Amino acid sequence: MSKLRMAASVAAAQLRHDRARTVLAVVGIAVAVLSTTLLASLGYGVIETGQQKFDASGRDLWVTGGSISKGPSGFGTSIVDAHEIARQIDSRERVSSAVPMAFRAVYVGNGSGEFKTLVGVGITNGGSAISYQKGELPHGDVHYANGTYSGEMYHEIVIDPRTAEMFDVGVGDTIYVGGSVKTAKANKFEVTGISSTFSSFLGAPTVTTYLSELQEVTGTTGTDKATFITIDAKEGADVGAMEKRIQQAYPQLEVRTNQEQMRSVLRQNAVVIAVGGALVVLAVVAGFALTLNVLSIVVFQQKEELTALTALGVSSRTLVAMVAAQGVLLGAVGGLIGVALTPPFAAALNFVAAQIVGFEGLVQAPGRVLLVGAAIALVIGTLAAAAAGWRTVRTVGIDQLAR
Repeated sequence: MSKLRMAASVAAAQLRHDRARTVLAVVGIAVAVLSTTLLASLGYGVIETGQQKFDASGRDLWVTGGSISKGPSGFGTSIVDAHEIARQIDSRERVSSAVPMAFRAVYVGNGSGEFKTLVGVGITNGGSAISYQKGELPHGDVHYANGTYSGEMYHEIVIDPRTAEMFDVGVGDTIYVGGSVKTAKANKFEVTGISSTFSSFLGAPTVTTYLSELQEVTGTTGTDKATFITIDAKEGADVGAMEKRIQQAYPQLEVRTNQEQMRSVLRQNAVVIAVGGALVVLAVVAGFALTLNVLSIVVFQQKEELTALTALGVSSRTLVAMVAAQGVLLGAVGGLIGVALTPPFAAALNFVAAQIVGFEGLVQAPGRVLLVGAAIALVIGTLAAAAAGWRTVRTVGIDQLAR
């Protein structure tokens, strides 16, 4: 214990002796910790945000024609005869509601002649499927008319705040929407509400109208296509058993729970997740390399002092312990700074991400991520200092005192 106390006291004295060198080492470790915690927070936040979006939908089951993929015309609309299939599922005893939805790329303009491509969302009614900030979709999907598409088109639409700002429109104004610019110019919709429900789920500006009317303006009425059907089970219903029964009734479709649908989305983005994981590993490796480099310089500059201690009979093991103690101290201070900087940097990155991709909370730094960052700082600081110290101690000799 006396040797450890001596090593710690000498290490502290050495760090106080050259404060500029100490500050540089601390900054290097803090940067390594910060990069690691931010990348880990991003990976955690992406998965957690996705799960939160699925959970917030309030739906128990998702029916798709396979994987939901995004292409040039929007999300893959893989369910055919969506209205009829949803009606059949909705008639089941344990089902509270079955709602078909479609996501399509549409052209949107405000009469100025300029059109932008946004995500068009089609739903069968404007009830519990949407949370409104203002207004509503007051009617149902009557244009479908049992598959004849001869019912009245109300030309009503709900937009999200980003779309409202983009086109400088609000409730009571009109916009033009269609699957092509030509079709959009011929279809004028009245804005009847403002809602962030689908824009927060998709991370993109959206316009929402009745499913059949979206199909009409995008040319998909012949096949009655939808992206998925969401199912809400009645209270007390066995969701797992319901999933199996619906899957047996519709073998051509994929029936998934929230968790299963989330995993399906993650599998489609396996490359992105792998890249994120690789970045985390790279950050740790780069942090260790940076810290090792900095501490190697720190230890090298103490070569004369180490040589003098060797001449006084201090063992190599004690010298390495002394240098490792410096690493512990530098790692602790650098780690605390890196961890302390993580929340404000995460908030800044979240602001940038919200402006660019529309998702909020993509970077989340829970306590366990911060603990990992602090632990990495201590481990990196100790190991890097010990490695640098051992390498230096092996090269010191009495002849260094004469130089």
